[in-house]
Amino acid sequence: AYEKRFPTCPEIPVFLGSEILHESRSDDGAVHIIERSCKLNVDAPRLLKKARVEYVFFIQKNTVNWKERTLRIEAHNETFANRVVVLETCSYSVHPENEEWTCFEQSASLDIKSFFGFESTVEKIAMKQYTSNIKRGKEVIEHYLKELISQGITFIPRWTPPPVCGQKDERSPAVGHDADDGLLESGARGTTKEQTGSSCPPAEAVSPDADKLDADYIERYLGQLTPMQESCLIRLRQWLQETHKGKIPKDEHILRFLRARDFNIDKAREMLCQSLSWRKQYQVDYILQSWRPPALLDEYYTGGWHYQDKDGRPLYILRLGQMDTKGLVKALGEESLLRHVLSINEEGQKRCEENTNIFGRPITSWTCLVDLEGLNMRHLWRPGVKALLRIIEVVEDNYPETLGRLLIVRAPRVFPVLWTLVSPFINENTRQKFLIYSGNNYQGPGGLVDYVNKDVIPDFLGGDCMCTVPEGGLVPKSLYQTEEEPENSDHIRLWTETIYHSASVLKGAPHEIVVEILEGESVITWDFDILKGDVVFSLFHSKRAPETSHKEAVLPSTSAAGDNMQLIDKTWVLGVDYSRMESPLVCREGESIQGSHVTRWPGFYILQWKMHGPLPCSSTSLPRVDDVLASLQVSSHKCKLIYYYEVLASKDFRGSMSSLESCNSGFSQLSGATTSSSQSQSSSYLSR
Repeated sequence: AYEKRFPTCPEIPVFLGSEILHESRSDDGAVHIIERSCKLNVDAPRLLKKARVEYVFFIQKNTVNWKERTLRIEAHNETFANRVVVLETCSYSVHPENEEWTCFEQSASLDIKSFFGFESTVEKIAMKQYTSNIKRGKEVIEHYLKELISQGITFIPRWTPPPVCGQKDERSPAVGHDADDGLLESGARGTTKEQTGSSCPPAEAVSPDADKLDADYIERYLGQLTPMQESCLIRLRQWLQETHKGKIPKDEHILRFLRARDFNIDKAREMLCQSLSWRKQYQVDYILQSWRPPALLDEYYTGGWHYQDKDGRPLYILRLGQMDTKGLVKALGEESLLRHVLSINEEGQKRCEENTNIFGRPITSWTCLVDLEGLNMRHLWRPGVKALLRIIEVVEDNYPETLGRLLIVRAPRVFPVLWTLVSPFINENTRQKFLIYSGNNYQGPGGLVDYVNKDVIPDFLGGDCMCTVPEGGLVPKSLYQTEEEPENSDHIRLWTETIYHSASVLKGAPHEIVVEILEGESVITWDFDILKGDVVFSLFHSKRAPETSHKEAVLPSTSAAGDNMQLIDKTWVLGVDYSRMESPLVCREGESIQGSHVTRWPGFYILQWKMHGPLPCSSTSLPRVDDVLASLQVSSHKCKLIYYYEVLASKDFRGSMSSLESCNSGFSQLSGATTSSSQSQSSSYLSR
């Protein structure tokens, strides 16, 4: 299909023609190389006339390797070569995890030495041209693919080596290495200005059993996925396996975050990592086992599960108009309401899995039916609305793409006021799933019967099905709490008894905690997640007890805002007053770190997290590009993390944090299968 664009291509107007300069084939016919001179009409006639040039010529070299199933295209400018250097590389290759996929990579670099004072103009033209080429390239290749299919060409036999008498067909590994090296070189080549476009960025090859998704599995549990979406899922899951040992969510859960961010891997990864850290810090995985709603909620919270809709989604009914939101907030507080809402969402995910098994097709979201009859100005009580907005924010951040449809019925005149307050906090994708009916419009064709079977419609909406959802009513004022939480609280605390501590790491101000060891051969274990920025983790030992200027205890605060504490005195000398026990470990944003250290001597062990920055460079060397980019990406103000540590006797220690009996950081509800280390720890060990 690519060869059909030569010698000229009507689909690319700027491409006026080409001629072959050189052509060669390898002895076995596996490699075919064609070098062409291509004539282009650039969208800058005035500039070219000033330079006394009518057209621009490029030299393009195409290398087809039938044995390795790759096509590599290299191009550079011949016109103005002494003033401007343009290098462009494209490659087509078979995806390492699925032979039915083709990966396409395209990169270009521009180095302007001098151009008659029009350097800026040339740069803009080149970038514009390159951007348009990226958009047009896929359309052109698809055009010629369709043309080939219309001609009956749908399959090209695999390359086979020519028969050689007395010689076996052996595949040389060196060819594969050469191809890989070429791809790496094309990606690393860059000069003054560089722009890269890739429809399928390279993914590391992994074991097919672990990371190749079976078509039946996709259809049964995930639903329809394009090759690109499937590739994004594999790559994000692979990244999680490398950075979150033993705590990998199920594919369905990962897929929700990818869909919420339109399959932008970087954005989905950031959102998912923050959610996993949130679940870990507040022990959300155990809410269905630990949370028991107060009797007050059972009586006055007007919501409950009720069969399923026509698509097999679990159906949740909420009689919001009958709920005394003000009374519930005053009687229970925001935190209890949030816990209850989270337990509903966890139960919803569980019911989706059950319905997937019952109906034999993927059910990944549920339907919510909200009855607003009885909604009035009492529901617009300011603290109640603020609590609702906070709950919506938590649900949006941690349960994306779980709401399949929201049916709002019997919306009164006051509803637009509430909708104006709430809608800005709801994701656009979620808002598109809302269907709102006023009065009795929900009855008859186009109403509930289009989404819910008649035998499931509740009796209070004119159906025949008895619904066990509580009718609610006003909460007696005698049940109100005497001490109310301040209305201007910025966030809901959730579980104040969480085992994880929050900490902030400031520039020049590391966060440090001290562990006193009274006898040798004890084991210090740690588990922490980097929420923001990059940090360096170190472990030190001192015979002297460090002093802190803080008035509070040595243990850091568990406030959600985080804490910062420094223990190592600035007058202390490394190697004299204290010594390093573990090599510094650079921890990137989003990573989850577990590790342990077997203590050799009694004394004081200091765990330190400090902000990571580029290494200082000598006067004869320049800073590395990666360090400069990292320093630009990380906030200059502070990094954030959550951590947990524990001291065990050596005889009680059985492995890394993921295998400790006392560990509380697993994702029991989200993980299909977790991995743990059974390796005994005779020395310090870190696992990412």
